[in-house]
Amino acid sequence: MPANLKSSSKFMSLVLRHKPEEIGIELDENGWARIDDLVERSNGTLTDDLVRRVVETSDKKRFAISPDGQFVRANQGHSIAVDLEFVATEPPEALFHGTASRFVEQIRKEGLKPMSRQYVHLSSDEETATAVGTRHGKPHIFLIEARAMSEAGYEFFLSENVVWLTKHVPPKFLK
Repeated sequence: MPANLKSSSKFMSLVLRHKPEEIGIELDENGWARIDDLVERSNGTLTDDLVRRVVETSDKKRFAISPDGQFVRANQGHSIAVDLEFVATEPPEALFHGTASRFVEQIRKEGLKPMSRQYVHLSSDEETATAVGTRHGKPHIFLIEARAMSEAGYEFFLSENVVWLTKHVPPKFLK
C-alpha cells in the first residue's frame, strides 16, 4: 500500500473506530459517517477519491462504503459502541487467536476478552493469527474450540472482512 494510502487508512481507522470526536464528526448507531463530512473535517488529509481508494485497496478490507455511496464505516475493531448489525453465524470447528507470548498466562487464567474493543477477534487460519501475534511481540497462537463454544451457547459473528468475532472466549475453550 502506498504511503499516502497507508497513512490515510490509519487516520480513517482512528476516526471511524475509536475517536470520531477528534475531528468533530458523528457516527450513526451503525458506525456510518458521511464521506463528505469525513473529507471536510479531515483538514485536507482526505479527499473523496482517497477515501474510496483506501476502501477499495485495503488488503484487510477494514472499511465499507454504503450501497448509496454516501457513507463509510469501519467493518470491525471499534472501541466505541456501534451496532454493526452482525448476524450470529455458525463458526467452523476451530478458530485461531494470535497474541504476544507475554499475555499467555493471563489469557489461560481469564480467557480472551475484548479489552478496549467490542469483540474478541479471531482468525480462520493459523497464518493470519501468527501475523497478528507478531505485531505485539513474540507470537503465541491459541486454537479456539469454536464449534464447542457455539454448542454451549456462545455467539459468533463474521465481519465483512472475514474476521470472526465473539464477546469472550472462556479458558476451557482454549488450546
